[in-house]
Amino acid sequence: MEAENHTEVSEFLLLGLSEDPELQPLLCGMFLSMYLITVLGNLLIILAINSDSHLHTPMYFFLSNLSFIDICFTSTIVPKMLVNIQTQSKDISYSGCLTQVYFFMIFAGLDNFLLTMMAYDRFVAICHPLHYMVIMNPHLCGLLVLMSWFIIFWVALVHLLLLIRLTFSIGTEIPHFFCDLPQLLKVAHSDTFINNICLYVLTVFLGVFTASGILASYYKIVSSLMRMSSTAGKYKAFSTCGSHLCVVSLFYGTGLGVYLSSAVTHSSQRSSIASVMYTVVTPMLNPFIYSLRNKDVKGALGRLLSRAASCL
Repeated sequence: MEAENHTEVSEFLLLGLSEDPELQPLLCGMFLSMYLITVLGNLLIILAINSDSHLHTPMYFFLSNLSFIDICFTSTIVPKMLVNIQTQSKDISYSGCLTQVYFFMIFAGLDNFLLTMMAYDRFVAICHPLHYMVIMNPHLCGLLVLMSWFIIFWVALVHLLLLIRLTFSIGTEIPHFFCDLPQLLKVAHSDTFINNICLYVLTVFLGVFTASGILASYYKIVSSLMRMSSTAGKYKAFSTCGSHLCVVSLFYGTGLGVYLSSAVTHSSQRSSIASVMYTVVTPMLNPFIYSLRNKDVKGALGRLLSRAASCL
């Protein structure tokens, strides 16, 4: 088939998770429920942190940003998927697909950066407690978040500009439930060598940078805890890292599972199902992890809900 210029391509076809018509109502109900829980849960975390002065600390500043990013992350993918399931349609416009790719990369990258910042925050709190508020001052925290937005904005823009130059045939099918950059590169009808090189280099660079930051922070934390003589002190110090460790394990574990499953099975459907874990399930579970394991957040949520109930 002769490739058509990308300017003539008005839409792509997202094949979704399943083509079985009997499963569509179940998928729609399941993803709508998970999406609403994700938005509501993360929104409550943001409101609880902003409304409680005791939580106006660097750790909870990063947590509120993480909750905001998680809402944006799922909102980039799930609403369009729900519309397609409900209307029994598979189409997504060319511009809509590129927009989805761009914002997906931004919010996925910001998740990585924020998890690294939160690990560094715990390192300073445990290893340098007397200087914590001096080191983790509001200026530094704001600067770290702004730098993350700036870096990932340009990284995503580079990928988008390289993607625009590719050509696709009319009616191109994407074997996924959203426009994922690697999947788009597989179905392109022009040379994607530069795109793939850029994708691998930037992914490895950012992945190694963020993962190294997390590992280095926890290496220092563990080393510091090993020098403590009090068992109770060790437990109390390390318990403040429990929620973050759970979120890191869930995010990187599911993300790694997606790429391992796609590399081993070569099944697009299995890869799509695995992608649900880090694109939908992980953002939904984050509020539960932080609220159930953190008495400060539980207390703030309780006070927030009490005030809301009294106003009714």
